[in-house]
Amino acid sequence: MPTYKGFYAKYTDRYVTVYQAFNHLIADEIMDKKTFGPSFKLDRMTWIKPSFLWMMHRSGWGSKNDQERILSIDLSREGFDYILSKAVLTKYKPKIHGSSAEWKAMLNESDVVCQWDPDRDIYGNKLDRRAIQLGLRGEAVQKYVNDWIHTINDITDMVHDCKRQISHGSFNSDLLPVEREYHTN
Repeated sequence: MPTYKGFYAKYTDRYVTVYQAFNHLIADEIMDKKTFGPSFKLDRMTWIKPSFLWMMHRSGWGSKNDQERILSIDLSREGFDYILSKAVLTKYKPKIHGSSAEWKAMLNESDVVCQWDPDRDIYGNKLDRRAIQLGLRGEAVQKYVNDWIHTINDITDMVHDCKRQISHGSFNSDLLPVEREYHTN
């Protein structure tokens, strides 16, 4: 992946954990079927985030409209590494892409886009490291949903509990997933 900068994720030799936020209808269908249901639109871009705290920042700890439910999704390392290998940056970088026209062509042809943002701490403050968001569409969404997902967990209650603890100054950092710098297989 030419856009690799280094990022943190929870992973093992076999799986990488990513996070997604959904509305109640989509999340209920996913949890009932243990896969994505008819309310999830396969023809739209879907974003996966390996950073738990970036997902919390983005979703307001599961409080933003249509992001009330937080799912933890373990997908195969093979699938995740494939996603990384196909990713094209959402912003033009001359040193990476050559011409603007070449980048636009790559962006339009790719089923995976990549965006880098400052990672966050529990209070939403920016950290010195970057978090990666990966947008999937087309064939990449099909493979994600049908081939690469191993386990899906609804972690909304844990997320809300963390937020309450943070608000009361009693947060136990042991509740956070252990993330380390990601290295491809």
